[in-house]
Amino acid sequence: MKMNALDWIVMILLIIGGLNWGLVGFFDWDLVAEIFDAGSVASRVVYAIVGVSALVFMIRMFMMKSEKPAVMPQQ
Repeated sequence: MKMNALDWIVMILLIIGGLNWGLVGFFDWDLVAEIFDAGSVASRVVYAIVGVSALVFMIRMFMMKSEKPAVMPQQ
């Protein structure tokens, strides 16, 4: 599967979100809140964008799963 620009953006945002949650889980340190101030509009926008990217990823995965594979010619 070849990745387009949307796939790359979604993947990068999911990695950023995953790393941030890892920091929260392991060290009780929220990098996004540290950069943009906890509860600020900017931090909420970052969280929302990461959440939307997760939804896009899920939708694209279900779409890929529902596509039927090409039939291989019999030999």
